Amino acid sequence: MPSDIEIAQAAKLQRISKVALDKLGIAEEHLEPYGHYKAKVSLRYLDTLKSRPDGKLVLVTAISPTPAGEGKTTTTVGLGDALNHIGKKAVICLREPSLGPVFGVKGGAAGGGHAQVVPMEDINLHFTGDFGAIQLANNLLAAMLDNHINHGNALGIDPRRIAWRRVLDMNDRALRDIVVGLGGTANGYAREDGFDIVVASEVMAIFCLATSLDDLKKRLGNIVVGYTRDQKPVTARDLKADGAMTVLLKDALAPNLVQTLENNPAFIHGGPFANIAHGCNSVIATQSALKLADYVVTEAGFGADLGAEKFVDIKCRKSGLRPNAAVIVATVRAMKYHGGMDVKTLTTENVEALGKGIVNLERHVENVQKYYGIPCVVSINQFTSDTPAEIDLLKSRMAKLGVPVVLASHWANGGKGAAELARTVVDLCERKSAVRFVYEDADSLWDKVNKIARTIYRASEVTADSKVRAQIKKLQDDGYGHYPVCVAKTQYSFSTDAQLRGAPENHSINVREVRLAAGAEFVVMVCGDIMTMPGLPKAPAAEKIDLVDGKVVGLF
Repeated sequence: MPSDIEIAQAAKLQRISKVALDKLGIAEEHLEPYGHYKAKVSLRYLDTLKSRPDGKLVLVTAISPTPAGEGKTTTTVGLGDALNHIGKKAVICLREPSLGPVFGVKGGAAGGGHAQVVPMEDINLHFTGDFGAIQLANNLLAAMLDNHINHGNALGIDPRRIAWRRVLDMNDRALRDIVVGLGGTANGYAREDGFDIVVASEVMAIFCLATSLDDLKKRLGNIVVGYTRDQKPVTARDLKADGAMTVLLKDALAPNLVQTLENNPAFIHGGPFANIAHGCNSVIATQSALKLADYVVTEAGFGADLGAEKFVDIKCRKSGLRPNAAVIVATVRAMKYHGGMDVKTLTTENVEALGKGIVNLERHVENVQKYYGIPCVVSINQFTSDTPAEIDLLKSRMAKLGVPVVLASHWANGGKGAAELARTVVDLCERKSAVRFVYEDADSLWDKVNKIARTIYRASEVTADSKVRAQIKKLQDDGYGHYPVCVAKTQYSFSTDAQLRGAPENHSINVREVRLAAGAEFVVMVCGDIMTMPGLPKAPAAEKIDLVDGKVVGLF
């Protein structure tokens, strides 16, 4: 079987101008092409679509991730192709891959097999330069902050209370905690600093939540970079950095249009992580797609406890978007892993382990249906090692919850392999749905994180030391209490312990750090030992990536 990149490189791509016109009715004059196969769609043109009715929105989420893989992005692409295959007008909306995971663990994040977005190499690497623009805007603000302090500090910024960090789109653990300003007074004041990965930057979150250039500039200006000695906030607007940051991002804000292997349109725009940020593609891309198609398929990062919760409680709350249906992606082997099996033995039949591991899927189904209020279907990426007994058990357990199970083969067969899933999704979209939030705007910040932890994670308590509790209280008292909360924690478990598989209950969630994202308009609760600057694994995917005879190899 050829690799993902070999399949992608063998694909017959259409010029993106043809895809835009034939599938979406977008004339070439409204495109800003980046070569033949990718383009940005003019914001001015997208503004003209606002009076059109919206199509149906489908959210793709998943069980808690495992080393066995689940195939959520692959399912998103396959479902989009399948909807077009059965005669529907559909667009998919995905996040842009971060170079950190591409060179670290994933080796690529554009789908897989015969359900990919292309040009795969471009999308996984520099693409249209959006992440570079976000990195520059973030670091311009950091430079202007230190420069202001060096040249007299007219705003009275307390160097001990600087809250803004630099970013880099690469996993680099050596940059987590550093000291800047060494080398004498000409280089500024020495102080502790550090780097986050670009996808954890508040600029990325703002970029994905902004609805226009004016909204972008306003949000950038609201970023709190630090505090004075009497603890008054200092913003990017106070530093007069918001205008230049907007200039750096003005072209990037236009959504990127590419295509699937079956030449169907795909918006890929923005890329915040779901374990440390809100994990959704841009609001602009999703809203635009809904005006251009009858069905829009989008995904939220990681499992339904992280990505889907933030999709609902942050993205939907802020944008007015409301999903009509959800797809929960799983594999039999991933559920056997949650049932306690070693990753090396997952291809052998083990109904007992599957029965134990299905509790993870059941928990996610319950959360999506009961707490988010979205009708759902379970999509199983089928493998040849799946046995009839395992499939029967899975279907019977889901039947008790009133949820259909569909076996999909889009990885091997493209859109036609997910046709049954597409028809099921169309039926679900005709049902009445009443999307619900886990908490209300009026709840306190402490109550919000407690509701998420107790309701979605099934924790028994939320803990925090006195310093963190005082920070939360100050944010509440300073007028940020109406903001949503963005929980940063491990994606591998409902708990903060990545080793706790299945569906743990009565565990404790410890909030060890609180970060205000005033421009993005949410408060980040950092829980457990999650890192905002990941490190590379012992054998990074970058070791296998190369250029051979002019072709990129090693991207999975």
